[in-house]
Amino acid sequence: MRKKMTLRLIAAFPLLLLPLVSCATGDRSVGPPDAPERPVEVRVHGQVLVDDYAWIREKDNPEVIAYLEAENAWADAEMEELGDLQQTLYDEMLARIMEDDTDVPAPRDGYLYYTRTEEGRPYALHCRRKADPGSPEEILLDANVEAGELEFYSIEAFEPSPDGSKLAWLVDASGYEHCDLYVKDLVTGEVIDSGIKDLDPWSLAWANDNRTIFYARQDDTNRGDRIYRHRVGTPMDEDVLVYHDPDGRFYVDVSRSRSGEWLVVGSGGQITSESHLLDADDPEGTFRIVSPRQRGVEYQLAHSGDRLYLRTNEDAPNFKIMTRSTDLDDGSEWVDFLAHDPDRYVVGIDAFRDHLVITDRVDGYQGIGVIDLRNGEHRRFAMPERVSTAGPDTNHDFDTERFRYDYTSLVTPETIFETDLDSGETKRLKTRPVLGDYDPDDYVTLRLEATGHDGVRIPVSVIHRKGVRPDGTNPLYLTGYGSYGSSYDPYFSSARLSLLNRGVVYAIAHIRGGGELGRAWYEDGKFLKKKNTFLDFIACAEMLRDSGWAAPDRIAIEGGSAGGLLIGAVLNMRPDLFAVAIADVPFVDVINTMLDASIPLTVGEYEEWGNPEDPEYFDYMLEYSPYDNVRDGAYPDLLVLAGLNDPRVHYWEPAKWVARMRDHDTGEKRLLLKTNMGAGHGGASDRYDRLKEIAFTYAFVLDGLGAVAPVTPAE
Repeated sequence: MRKKMTLRLIAAFPLLLLPLVSCATGDRSVGPPDAPERPVEVRVHGQVLVDDYAWIREKDNPEVIAYLEAENAWADAEMEELGDLQQTLYDEMLARIMEDDTDVPAPRDGYLYYTRTEEGRPYALHCRRKADPGSPEEILLDANVEAGELEFYSIEAFEPSPDGSKLAWLVDASGYEHCDLYVKDLVTGEVIDSGIKDLDPWSLAWANDNRTIFYARQDDTNRGDRIYRHRVGTPMDEDVLVYHDPDGRFYVDVSRSRSGEWLVVGSGGQITSESHLLDADDPEGTFRIVSPRQRGVEYQLAHSGDRLYLRTNEDAPNFKIMTRSTDLDDGSEWVDFLAHDPDRYVVGIDAFRDHLVITDRVDGYQGIGVIDLRNGEHRRFAMPERVSTAGPDTNHDFDTERFRYDYTSLVTPETIFETDLDSGETKRLKTRPVLGDYDPDDYVTLRLEATGHDGVRIPVSVIHRKGVRPDGTNPLYLTGYGSYGSSYDPYFSSARLSLLNRGVVYAIAHIRGGGELGRAWYEDGKFLKKKNTFLDFIACAEMLRDSGWAAPDRIAIEGGSAGGLLIGAVLNMRPDLFAVAIADVPFVDVINTMLDASIPLTVGEYEEWGNPEDPEYFDYMLEYSPYDNVRDGAYPDLLVLAGLNDPRVHYWEPAKWVARMRDHDTGEKRLLLKTNMGAGHGGASDRYDRLKEIAFTYAFVLDGLGAVAPVTPAE
């Protein structure tokens, strides 16, 4: 355990209920809200940090809510003149969506499970029917009915029992990622369990007896740290703790192997993982460790027949696959099954009866390959476009040779393919409809490269409407992420067409800190190399400007969460380079957050950003933390989005940042903060409200870029 840092409070001012500037919607005469400054000074490693807005953290303080509501009112007032544009964008985006739609049914234990939507209803219906032709539909769960009048409603886990007689699901009703467990008897239609509260959102697994469920609970920092065994219909206080990980860097989860033979408890941090197995026929047995954790070694487990398969980075930076017997007592060792390849980044494995499917990255793009477990033959799926993304779709059944995968590109809507793993024969099952006159041939996709400050080549994926030329006059929308090794892959968005049809060039910067070009790409953009992420993004913007794809004064940038950190950092570094910026739930108060171990995610993220208890990491983070580096000067148009119930990036980070920006921004551009007062990290759960949020953002961008009018299509 680390030694807790002692912070010395130098001075603190009482929280006086001072009146905030009123800002009723539509009244722009009073100016933006003025947040009172109440400096709190903290000494860390001999440096004095001053936080003028620490009081905004007090969520239960009525003055805080009043401030957020005043900011919302100011944002609405500033955007009122763009109300017609927002409505136009919303109407355009809604008109492209088939409101009555059904997902491709997924086979599972003799049933076909699917979701469908109905016109005018904000949430999906979860349904199934027997696999026999002509079988009637069963509506298992109508989220519209379940949500009722709730402002936020999200189903985070949905697990039928192995025999199909029961359904267990987890519901987040606030956006704070605390879930309640429900169990329904699918024979009688009765909800037979509903008293299990405040669970981790993504862990839920049935044992083979069809009456025992395993779930995860969280500690005070929202870290899933405990696995419990629950007997359906019994009180929560009778549930049995079966696993606990006290290490604050590790998050635990529980799942069921596709084979149905094993229950798997995973415990993982940012750079280390560990798994434990239990026979699914013996729910009251003891979980056994598969391979003890070693710092810096990650692994993912899969099972087929009498073999376990392990995707691991032990002595293999881009990951390899190893195998051993399922008998953990037979003394067998892990042996290589697929050797490490420095040009192939293995990002996932899926085991079936006779095949092991591998999700990987080659040359920056994600694709799929398969190994026949009977003869070792290996092939990779062919993709129709280079600038594209493919990954596993829903594949519940184990004893099958049919594999479904999801394919998309900047011009191709989400498409579900099914391939025969033996013959390679592939058929398209469905492409997500885009209503109206959408024609992919009206758009052009490109892969460009920028040169980083240290000579590294940085990929950039680009889409624009046909007829747009690199003549130096175009509005540009540039987005990126660059953290946690997560890849920002090319994908289709029907909403994005509203930008492209107004002449906007859309670009994704595949910057370091992400995983697009392998593990080294990630490692070169974290810890004491984090600034590479920001410098790469700036290099991409400069390349697009200098090569004519963007007008020098018409560049918009956008990023969310850790991508919001990216936006905040580059705005401080190069405010002159951008005309508009969108920071969505931005992680911008890096120092204060990383110094507070009570905040969700902080301890686990020492292995992403560094631990500020170490002076070297503290000094480095302080150099780029957006909140701590706001300077006097002119900033571009800036829209900052937040969620009051966000447990990942708490609302106070964007709110404090905006307050400080108001103190230092000497320009005349717009600075708006919009907080969803009933949602969390992902914004609205209602699909129509989500479109309204996008329309609000796009209107802000298009107005700032001077691109509100649709362009004439090229001949």
